Formats: sequence, structure tokens, C-alpha cells
Amino acid sequence: MAYEGILLGMGNPLLDISAVVDEHFLNKYEIKLNNAILAEDKHLPMYEEMAGKDNVEYIAGGATQNSIKVAQWMLQIPGATNYMGCIGKDKFGEEMKKNSRQAGVNVHYYEDETAPTGTCAVCVVGGERSLIANLSAANCYKSEHLKRPENWALVEKAKYFYIAGFFLTVSPESIQLVAEHAAARNKVFSMNLSAPFICEFFKDAQEKVLPYMDYVFGNGTEARTFAKVHGWKTDNVEEIAIKISQWHKASGTHKRITVITQGADPVVVAEDGKVRLFPVILLPKEKLVDTNGAGDAFVGGFLSQLVQEKPIEDCVRTGCYASNVIIQRSGCTYPEKPDFS
Repeated sequence: MAYEGILLGMGNPLLDISAVVDEHFLNKYEIKLNNAILAEDKHLPMYEEMAGKDNVEYIAGGATQNSIKVAQWMLQIPGATNYMGCIGKDKFGEEMKKNSRQAGVNVHYYEDETAPTGTCAVCVVGGERSLIANLSAANCYKSEHLKRPENWALVEKAKYFYIAGFFLTVSPESIQLVAEHAAARNKVFSMNLSAPFICEFFKDAQEKVLPYMDYVFGNGTEARTFAKVHGWKTDNVEEIAIKISQWHKASGTHKRITVITQGADPVVVAEDGKVRLFPVILLPKEKLVDTNGAGDAFVGGFLSQLVQEKPIEDCVRTGCYASNVIIQRSGCTYPEKPDFS
């Protein structure tokens, strides 16, 4: 198979500002651990405060971009992945370009003249993380950029698409264009539930594109929120995964498969009305650095095998491997080459 440009991601490119904080910091800014939210005015001073910390790190991030970078790393095939999103014309934007290109991803950023590159505060306490995103330029992505001939050519070339649910807050029109193209051409389209607030406050946008999703990723908290929002009288993740996989589809070419991670508990895979459970690689607590990017890395590992048409067991196993590597490092970073067969 020709792998050039086989996987295309679209999302919010954000520079992670990552620092270890304490309970007092969380309370001061009203932050919950293991959550992801959009920044409000009350959060804005936090970025300056974190930038002043001794342990602060700057890492190119954003959920989809993380997943695409990890897929590229696992594949070790030059030019296999492409990514689109919006950055600002500034120092952080240049840093992002450099970082992504070093990772081997072909990035095609829309560069906004006015807004600064988006940032995401990654607050780490005891290895657990909380994410507060200040989208800025990432929020300015326009479908006009996607429609440019040189960019739409990347859509035409790709056989697999991945978009985190976070992008629903920015450009549902772009998502719809890609989703409809995938359905019409029998390609594979996948998305992520991404965060409880997406399931709650962007329910209509999520529902509109759900029929096009061939793979739905998420974690247990997001799955339960999705069920609650839709009035399903269950918080059993296995039942919820089955119900999501049975949601009506726009195209009958591919059946929908739901993949839900649950931290240290087994990964739930639902297809054909049945559930399979896959154990994760357990990690001693002392080896845990932070969980930032764990879910993104899982998806990246999974997609790296999916694009090679490997069976689902291999996709999950590779996702678990990638996730295990990432949680032993700060942010969504990894060694030069994967040590995985």
C-alpha cells in the first residue's frame, strides 16, 4: 500500500504550558482534575502564573495533533500523516511548526493575522492532569482553508480521517465536509467524544456528525456523560459503548466500532452488538509522570495499525503501548523510535 498522506487529522493546535501545581492552585482557579474545559476570564491570569513556575514546560499539543504525531511515530513511514488547524503568526506558532515537522507530520496550518497561537494549561497534581484551553487562533479555523485546492487534495488523498470532538466548537462545517466525503468515497472517518462539555454543550453538532463516524473513541467519563445527555438510563460503559455503536449510520460500507478507554481498567470495544474487553499495560504508580496525552496517544497507536488494516486486537494493543510510553514522560512526548513489535 502507498502510505503517503493516508491519515489526515484536523483540530485545534495548542501549545501546552505544563506545570506541576498544588491543590491550592486548583481551588484558586476552580479546576477539577481529569477534566478538560475552555478557559473563561477567571482562568486567564493562570497562564502567566504557570509560565513563572520553575518546572514549566512548553510542548506542542492539541488533542488531534497529539494523536496524529503518535500515529506518525508508530508508523515510522515518512509523509504518512497530514494535519490541519489554525495558529497565529507568532513565536509560539513558529515553535509549533518546527515541533510538528520534526515529528514527521506534514502540517498545513491556516495562519491567522490577528489572534495569538492557542495555548493549553496542563495542571499536573500527583500525575493526574487537568486541561484548560485558551483557543485564541485555533478558534479561527475557516472551512475556506480546507476548500483551497492544495488542501482539499490532502482530503482526496487520505483514506482515514481523525478529528477530536474539540473541533466541533470551532468548525463543524469543515468536519461535515470531510465526513460527507468519507461516506461518499467509502473511507474511514473517526472522531472522539473528547470531553464531558462537548457531549453536554455541543450535543447538536455532535449528533449531526455521529452518523458519519466509523470509529468513536472516548473515555469512561465522557461515555457516561453522553449517555446522561441522551437520557439513557445506564452508566454501564459496556452498555453505552454498544448503544453508541448502534446509532444510525450515514453509509453502510463500514459498521461503527466504539472504543472506550477507562484508565487502568480494560479498554471496551463494541461492535455488532457485542463487547470485548482488552486489559491495559499496568504501570507502578512511581513510574507515572503525568496522564496528559494518554488518551490521545492511545488513539494515535490505534490508528497507526488501523491504516495498515491490522485486526482490532493489534490496534488496541498498540494503542495501549503508546499510552503506556506517554504517561511515563511529561506531556505527549516519546523516545526517538518505538520499541514495539
